[in-house]
Amino acid sequence: MKDVIRSLFILTILLFLISCTESDQQKTEFGLVLHGGAGSIYKGRFTAEEEKIYEDKIKEALNAGYEILKNNGTSIEAVTKVITILEDSPLFNAGKGAVLNSEGKVELDASIMSGKDLTVGAVARLSKIKNPILLANAVKDKSKHVFLIGDGAEIFAVEQGFEFVENEYFLTPEKLESFNKIKAEEKAKVQSSIQKNEEFKYGTVGCAALDKEGNLAAGTSTGGIMNKRYGRVGDSPIIGAGTYANNTTCAISATGQGEYFIRGVVAHDISSLMEYKGMNLKEASKKVINEKLKTLGGKGGIIAIDRYGNIADPFNTEGMFRGYILDDGTPVVKFYKED
Repeated sequence: MKDVIRSLFILTILLFLISCTESDQQKTEFGLVLHGGAGSIYKGRFTAEEEKIYEDKIKEALNAGYEILKNNGTSIEAVTKVITILEDSPLFNAGKGAVLNSEGKVELDASIMSGKDLTVGAVARLSKIKNPILLANAVKDKSKHVFLIGDGAEIFAVEQGFEFVENEYFLTPEKLESFNKIKAEEKAKVQSSIQKNEEFKYGTVGCAALDKEGNLAAGTSTGGIMNKRYGRVGDSPIIGAGTYANNTTCAISATGQGEYFIRGVVAHDISSLMEYKGMNLKEASKKVINEKLKTLGGKGGIIAIDRYGNIADPFNTEGMFRGYILDDGTPVVKFYKED
Protein backbone atom coordinates (compact mmCIF):
# COMPACT_ATOMS: atom_id res chain seq x y z
CA MET A 1 0.00 0.00 0.00
CA LYS A 2 2.85 2.34 0.84
CA ASP A 3 4.36 1.70 -2.62
CA VAL A 4 1.08 2.63 -4.28
CA ILE A 5 0.80 5.85 -2.26
CA ARG A 6 4.43 6.68 -3.03
CA SER A 7 3.85 6.09 -6.76
CA LEU A 8 0.74 8.27 -6.77
CA PHE A 9 2.63 10.99 -4.94
CA ILE A 10 5.49 10.90 -7.46
CA LEU A 11 3.02 10.92 -10.35
CA THR A 12 1.26 13.96 -8.88
CA ILE A 13 4.56 15.82 -8.54
CA LEU A 14 5.53 14.98 -12.13
CA LEU A 15 2.21 16.19 -13.48
CA PHE A 16 2.57 19.39 -11.48
CA LEU A 17 6.08 19.99 -12.84
CA ILE A 18 4.92 19.38 -16.41
CA SER A 19 2.07 21.82 -15.87
CA CYS A 20 4.48 24.42 -14.51
CA THR A 21 6.84 23.93 -17.44
CA GLU A 22 4.05 24.38 -19.98
CA SER A 23 2.90 27.48 -18.12
CA ASP A 24 6.41 28.90 -18.09
CA GLN A 25 6.70 28.36 -21.83
CA GLN A 26 3.48 30.25 -22.54
CA LYS A 27 4.96 33.63 -23.39
CA THR A 28 2.18 35.17 -25.45
CA GLU A 29 -1.45 34.70 -26.35
CA PHE A 30 -0.84 35.43 -30.02
CA GLY A 31 1.83 36.81 -32.32
CA LEU A 32 3.54 36.67 -35.67
CA VAL A 33 6.98 36.82 -37.21
CA LEU A 34 7.99 37.69 -40.79
CA HIS A 35 11.01 37.83 -43.07
CA GLY A 36 11.86 39.76 -46.20
CA GLY A 37 14.77 37.65 -47.38
CA ALA A 38 18.27 36.73 -46.28
CA GLY A 39 21.62 37.27 -47.98
CA SER A 40 23.93 40.23 -48.59
CA ILE A 41 22.32 42.37 -45.92
CA TYR A 42 25.15 43.97 -43.97
CA LYS A 43 25.80 47.23 -42.15
CA GLY A 44 26.96 49.86 -44.61
CA ARG A 45 25.11 48.49 -47.63
CA PHE A 46 22.04 50.66 -46.99
CA THR A 47 21.82 54.33 -46.12
CA ALA A 48 19.93 55.43 -43.02
CA GLU A 49 17.10 56.57 -45.29
CA GLU A 50 16.96 53.17 -47.03
CA GLU A 51 16.95 51.35 -43.71
CA LYS A 52 14.04 53.52 -42.59
CA ILE A 53 12.06 52.64 -45.72
CA TYR A 54 12.53 48.91 -45.09
CA GLU A 55 11.76 49.31 -41.39
CA ASP A 56 8.55 51.24 -42.07
CA LYS A 57 7.27 48.64 -44.55
CA ILE A 58 8.04 45.74 -42.21
CA LYS A 59 6.30 47.55 -39.34
CA GLU A 60 3.30 48.22 -41.57
CA ALA A 61 3.01 44.50 -42.29
CA LEU A 62 3.53 43.52 -38.65
CA ASN A 63 0.90 45.98 -37.41
CA ALA A 64 -1.62 44.83 -40.02
CA GLY A 65 -1.19 41.21 -38.96
CA TYR A 66 -1.38 42.20 -35.30
CA GLU A 67 -4.73 43.94 -35.77
CA ILE A 68 -6.17 40.79 -37.30
CA LEU A 69 -4.94 38.56 -34.48
CA LYS A 70 -5.92 41.02 -31.75
CA ASN A 71 -9.47 41.13 -33.11
CA ASN A 72 -9.83 37.32 -33.05
CA GLY A 73 -8.80 36.77 -36.65
CA THR A 74 -7.16 33.51 -37.68
CA SER A 75 -3.48 32.85 -38.19
CA ILE A 76 -4.21 32.13 -41.87
CA GLU A 77 -5.85 35.54 -42.25
CA ALA A 78 -2.88 37.25 -40.60
CA VAL A 79 -0.34 35.41 -42.76
CA THR A 80 -2.11 36.24 -46.02
CA LYS A 81 -2.51 39.90 -45.06
CA VAL A 82 1.14 40.30 -44.07
CA ILE A 83 2.47 38.61 -47.19
CA THR A 84 0.10 40.54 -49.46
CA ILE A 85 1.54 43.81 -48.11
CA LEU A 86 5.08 42.57 -48.78
CA GLU A 87 4.14 41.31 -52.26
CA ASP A 88 2.76 44.76 -53.12
CA SER A 89 6.02 46.46 -52.11
CA PRO A 90 8.86 46.87 -54.65
CA LEU A 91 11.37 46.41 -51.80
CA PHE A 92 11.25 42.61 -51.82
CA ASN A 93 11.68 39.74 -54.24
CA ALA A 94 8.01 38.74 -54.28
CA GLY A 95 5.17 40.14 -56.36
CA LYS A 96 6.00 43.73 -57.33
CA GLY A 97 9.79 43.95 -57.42
CA ALA A 98 10.46 40.27 -58.09
CA VAL A 99 13.56 39.25 -60.02
CA LEU A 100 13.60 38.24 -63.69
CA ASN A 101 14.24 34.79 -65.09
CA SER A 102 16.68 34.06 -67.93
CA GLU A 103 14.02 35.03 -70.47
CA GLY A 104 13.48 38.45 -68.90
CA LYS A 105 10.12 37.53 -67.36
CA VAL A 106 8.92 37.30 -63.78
CA GLU A 107 7.77 33.90 -62.50
CA LEU A 108 6.27 33.76 -59.02
CA ASP A 109 5.82 30.96 -56.47
CA ALA A 110 3.97 30.81 -53.13
CA SER A 111 2.56 28.43 -50.55
CA ILE A 112 0.54 28.47 -47.33
CA MET A 113 -0.19 25.90 -44.64
CA SER A 114 -2.57 25.62 -41.71
CA GLY A 115 -1.16 23.99 -38.60
CA LYS A 116 -4.67 23.20 -37.35
CA ASP A 117 -5.53 20.57 -39.95
CA LEU A 118 -2.36 20.42 -42.10
CA THR A 119 -4.23 21.72 -45.15
CA VAL A 120 -2.00 23.36 -47.74
CA GLY A 121 -2.07 25.33 -50.96
CA ALA A 122 0.81 26.01 -53.33
CA VAL A 123 1.32 27.69 -56.70
CA ALA A 124 4.34 28.10 -58.99
CA ARG A 125 5.37 29.72 -62.27
CA LEU A 126 2.75 32.45 -62.09
CA SER A 127 3.24 35.37 -64.46
CA LYS A 128 0.04 37.42 -64.17
CA ILE A 129 -1.29 37.02 -60.62
CA LYS A 130 -0.83 40.16 -58.52
CA ASN A 131 -0.77 38.34 -55.17
CA PRO A 132 0.37 34.71 -55.41
CA ILE A 133 -0.18 34.06 -51.69
CA LEU A 134 -3.91 34.68 -52.13
CA LEU A 135 -4.08 32.19 -54.98
CA ALA A 136 -2.16 29.63 -52.91
CA ASN A 137 -4.76 30.08 -50.18
CA ALA A 138 -7.55 29.61 -52.71
CA VAL A 139 -5.94 26.36 -53.87
CA LYS A 140 -5.99 25.27 -50.22
CA ASP A 141 -9.64 26.17 -49.66
CA LYS A 142 -11.32 25.81 -53.04
CA SER A 143 -9.47 23.09 -54.92
CA LYS A 144 -9.27 19.33 -54.47
CA HIS A 145 -5.54 19.65 -55.24
CA VAL A 146 -2.73 21.16 -53.19
CA PHE A 147 -0.27 22.40 -55.86
CA LEU A 148 -1.02 24.10 -59.18
CA ILE A 149 1.53 25.57 -61.59
CA GLY A 150 1.77 27.78 -64.66
CA ASP A 151 -1.20 28.01 -67.02
CA GLY A 152 -3.22 25.55 -64.94
CA ALA A 153 -2.86 27.71 -61.85
CA GLU A 154 -3.85 30.84 -63.75
CA ILE A 155 -6.89 29.15 -65.33
CA PHE A 156 -7.96 28.24 -61.79
CA ALA A 157 -7.40 31.89 -60.84
CA VAL A 158 -9.74 33.01 -63.63
CA GLU A 159 -12.41 30.66 -62.29
CA GLN A 160 -11.95 32.16 -58.82
CA GLY A 161 -12.20 35.76 -60.06
CA PHE A 162 -8.62 36.77 -59.29
CA GLU A 163 -7.03 40.05 -60.28
CA PHE A 164 -4.68 39.75 -63.25
CA VAL A 165 -1.88 42.12 -64.22
CA GLU A 166 0.56 42.28 -67.10
CA ASN A 167 3.97 40.78 -66.38
CA GLU A 168 5.47 44.26 -66.72
CA TYR A 169 3.64 45.24 -63.53
CA PHE A 170 6.17 43.28 -61.46
CA LEU A 171 9.24 44.93 -63.02
CA THR A 172 11.16 47.66 -61.23
CA PRO A 173 13.98 49.80 -62.71
CA GLU A 174 16.48 48.37 -60.20
CA LYS A 175 15.76 44.72 -61.03
CA LEU A 176 15.67 45.43 -64.77
CA GLU A 177 19.02 47.23 -64.60
CA SER A 178 20.59 44.30 -62.75
CA PHE A 179 19.16 41.82 -65.24
CA ASN A 180 20.53 43.77 -68.21
CA LYS A 181 23.95 43.91 -66.54
CA ILE A 182 23.94 40.14 -66.04
CA LYS A 183 23.03 39.56 -69.68
CA ALA A 184 25.77 41.95 -70.85
CA GLU A 185 28.33 40.12 -68.71
CA GLU A 186 27.10 36.76 -69.99
CA LYS A 187 27.55 37.96 -73.55
CA ALA A 188 31.06 39.11 -72.70
CA LYS A 189 31.64 35.71 -71.07
CA VAL A 190 32.64 37.14 -67.70
CA GLN A 191 31.30 36.08 -64.32
CA SER A 192 28.38 38.24 -63.27
CA SER A 193 29.40 40.53 -60.44
CA ILE A 194 25.77 40.64 -59.31
CA GLN A 195 25.37 36.88 -59.11
CA LYS A 196 28.85 36.47 -57.62
CA ASN A 197 27.91 38.84 -54.80
CA GLU A 198 24.57 37.01 -54.43
CA GLU A 199 22.69 40.29 -54.14
CA PHE A 200 19.51 38.92 -55.69
CA LYS A 201 19.68 35.25 -54.70
CA TYR A 202 17.53 35.95 -51.68
CA GLY A 203 14.59 38.27 -51.03
CA THR A 204 11.74 35.87 -50.51
CA VAL A 205 9.03 37.01 -48.08
CA GLY A 206 7.26 34.92 -45.49
CA CYS A 207 5.21 34.96 -42.32
CA ALA A 208 4.36 32.59 -39.48
CA ALA A 209 1.58 33.30 -36.98
CA LEU A 210 -0.15 32.03 -33.83
CA ASP A 211 -3.75 33.10 -33.18
CA LYS A 212 -5.83 33.26 -30.01
CA GLU A 213 -7.28 29.81 -30.67
CA GLY A 214 -3.78 28.33 -30.58
CA ASN A 215 -3.68 27.67 -34.31
CA LEU A 216 -0.47 28.13 -36.28
CA ALA A 217 -0.02 29.01 -39.94
CA ALA A 218 2.83 29.83 -42.29
CA GLY A 219 3.20 31.19 -45.80
CA THR A 220 5.99 32.06 -48.23
CA SER A 221 6.13 34.00 -51.52
CA THR A 222 9.00 34.61 -53.93
CA GLY A 223 10.26 35.55 -57.36
CA GLY A 224 13.10 33.05 -57.07
CA ILE A 225 16.66 33.73 -58.21
CA MET A 226 17.73 36.47 -60.61
CA ASN A 227 18.38 35.05 -64.11
CA LYS A 228 17.06 31.63 -63.07
CA ARG A 229 16.44 29.10 -65.81
CA TYR A 230 12.97 29.33 -67.32
CA GLY A 231 10.75 26.92 -65.36
CA ARG A 232 12.95 26.72 -62.26
CA VAL A 233 11.07 26.31 -58.98
CA GLY A 234 12.70 26.61 -55.57
CA ASP A 235 11.66 25.69 -52.04
CA SER A 236 9.11 28.44 -51.35
CA PRO A 237 6.06 26.62 -52.77
CA ILE A 238 7.19 23.22 -51.52
CA ILE A 239 5.57 22.19 -48.25
CA GLY A 240 8.15 20.88 -45.80
CA ALA A 241 11.02 22.65 -47.51
CA GLY A 242 10.19 26.36 -47.55
CA THR A 243 6.91 26.34 -45.62
CA TYR A 244 5.49 24.21 -42.82
CA ALA A 245 2.98 24.53 -39.97
CA ASN A 246 1.81 22.03 -37.37
CA ASN A 247 -0.07 22.92 -34.20
CA THR A 248 1.88 20.33 -32.23
CA THR A 249 5.19 22.06 -32.97
CA CYS A 250 5.60 25.30 -34.90
CA ALA A 251 5.06 27.34 -38.07
CA ILE A 252 8.01 28.10 -40.36
CA SER A 253 8.85 30.12 -43.48
CA ALA A 254 12.27 29.89 -45.11
CA THR A 255 14.43 32.03 -47.38
CA GLY A 256 17.71 31.21 -49.10
CA GLN A 257 19.15 28.85 -51.67
CA GLY A 258 16.05 26.85 -52.50
CA GLU A 259 17.78 23.81 -53.91
CA TYR A 260 19.47 23.17 -50.56
CA PHE A 261 16.31 23.78 -48.54
CA ILE A 262 14.56 21.20 -50.72
CA ARG A 263 17.35 18.66 -50.26
CA GLY A 264 17.31 19.19 -46.50
CA VAL A 265 13.50 19.37 -46.22
CA VAL A 266 14.43 22.17 -43.83
CA ALA A 267 11.08 23.37 -42.48
CA HIS A 268 9.79 19.88 -41.74
CA ASP A 269 13.15 18.83 -40.31
CA ILE A 270 12.90 21.54 -37.66
CA SER A 271 9.38 20.45 -36.76
CA SER A 272 10.49 16.81 -36.59
CA LEU A 273 13.34 17.59 -34.21
CA MET A 274 10.81 19.23 -31.92
CA GLU A 275 8.21 16.47 -32.21
CA TYR A 276 10.44 13.40 -32.05
CA LYS A 277 13.51 14.56 -30.13
CA GLY A 278 11.86 17.02 -27.77
CA MET A 279 14.00 19.98 -28.82
CA ASN A 280 12.62 23.47 -28.30
CA LEU A 281 12.11 25.79 -31.27
CA LYS A 282 15.41 27.66 -30.98
CA GLU A 283 17.49 24.51 -30.49
CA ALA A 284 15.91 22.74 -33.46
CA SER A 285 16.04 25.70 -35.85
CA LYS A 286 19.65 26.56 -35.00
CA LYS A 287 20.75 22.97 -35.48
CA VAL A 288 19.14 22.77 -38.92
CA ILE A 289 20.20 26.20 -40.22
CA ASN A 290 23.65 26.52 -38.66
CA GLU A 291 24.71 22.87 -38.81
CA LYS A 292 22.74 20.62 -41.15
CA LEU A 293 22.07 23.19 -43.89
CA LYS A 294 25.64 24.51 -43.76
CA THR A 295 26.99 20.97 -44.06
CA LEU A 296 25.07 20.65 -47.32
CA GLY A 297 26.57 23.97 -48.45
CA GLY A 298 23.32 25.92 -48.25
CA LYS A 299 22.81 29.53 -47.20
CA GLY A 300 19.72 31.22 -45.85
CA GLY A 301 17.49 31.35 -42.83
CA ILE A 302 14.04 30.81 -41.38
CA ILE A 303 11.52 32.58 -39.19
CA ALA A 304 9.30 30.54 -36.89
CA ILE A 305 6.82 30.68 -34.03
CA ASP A 306 5.82 27.76 -31.83
CA ARG A 307 2.55 26.93 -30.10
CA TYR A 308 3.65 28.85 -27.01
CA GLY A 309 4.49 32.01 -28.94
CA ASN A 310 8.26 31.58 -28.82
CA ILE A 311 10.08 33.12 -31.79
CA ALA A 312 13.14 31.90 -33.69
CA ASP A 313 14.95 33.55 -36.63
CA PRO A 314 18.33 31.86 -37.27
CA PHE A 315 20.24 32.51 -40.51
CA ASN A 316 23.75 31.75 -41.77
CA THR A 317 24.09 34.71 -44.13
CA GLU A 318 25.25 38.25 -43.42
CA GLY A 319 21.76 39.39 -42.58
CA MET A 320 18.03 38.82 -42.91
CA PHE A 321 15.18 41.32 -43.04
CA ARG A 322 12.91 40.19 -40.22
CA GLY A 323 10.51 41.33 -37.54
CA TYR A 324 7.98 40.12 -35.03
CA ILE A 325 5.09 41.37 -32.93
CA LEU A 326 3.50 39.64 -29.95
CA ASP A 327 0.36 40.33 -27.94
CA ASP A 328 1.87 43.42 -26.30
CA GLY A 329 1.62 45.15 -29.69
CA THR A 330 5.25 46.29 -29.91
CA PRO A 331 6.79 45.67 -33.37
CA VAL A 332 10.44 44.62 -33.42
CA VAL A 333 12.46 44.93 -36.67
CA LYS A 334 15.95 43.55 -37.30
CA PHE A 335 18.28 43.47 -40.32
CA TYR A 336 21.75 42.34 -39.35
CA LYS A 337 23.48 39.48 -37.60
CA GLU A 338 24.45 41.78 -34.74
CA ASP A 339 20.83 42.86 -34.09
